[in-house]
Amino acid sequence: MNVFRPAAAFVASAVAAAAILNAPVQAATVQVATTGPVVELTVSESVEVEPDQVNVGAGVTTEAPTAVEALRNNSTQMTQVIARLKQLGVAERDIQTTGINLGARYDYDQAAQRQVFRGYQASNRVQVKLREIDRAGEVLDALVSAGATDLSGPDFSVADDSAARAQARQRAMATAQAQARDYARMAGYSDVRLVQVQEGVAPGMPQPVMRVQAMEAAAPPIQPGMVEAGVTIVTTYELTR
Repeated sequence: MNVFRPAAAFVASAVAAAAILNAPVQAATVQVATTGPVVELTVSESVEVEPDQVNVGAGVTTEAPTAVEALRNNSTQMTQVIARLKQLGVAERDIQTTGINLGARYDYDQAAQRQVFRGYQASNRVQVKLREIDRAGEVLDALVSAGATDLSGPDFSVADDSAARAQARQRAMATAQAQARDYARMAGYSDVRLVQVQEGVAPGMPQPVMRVQAMEAAAPPIQPGMVEAGVTIVTTYELTR
């Protein structure tokens, strides 16, 4: 988003004032006066990075005539899945429960035109972080063999993307400055002066999602490809003579 503002504009930014002698914290507004028109530019830049970790989800769903039995069977099966993960060398801190559900299951009887109780369904899901992405296929296969009834992912990422984001930031600043100078030339000005910069993390690219039902199959092939790390900056430049 590019915004052009006329002369004598003011650019405001909120600055937190420190609390002194238990006084309440107050927000001060700092205004930067400009003598020329200003242009506000929103620029996003990203850098491709080879991923070094991957998240996968594993779930167990069980059904039984009673709630107690459904939950008990589900817990037994999920315990086996978690135990298998630990056998594969996945650290306990990299295994996180993301949801446990238990509810009655009904089917609609067309002949009787009413809901018919069919029992109870329990489900339990965990999110698993793998720090060795070349083992993703092996782990997915092992999860199904251990009793997982559905899988999700893989979701590839980078453990530390600070270097890539620094590179993206440098590109974004260069792009913003070049665009601002283009505006200056078109408006009859010779150069620009940076007045304000704000930054946010650029949204990641959509990741492939895989959901499979339990079956006898070989380990699925996994191709990590590349992921993107980026930033979005909002800059304000004053056009100068």
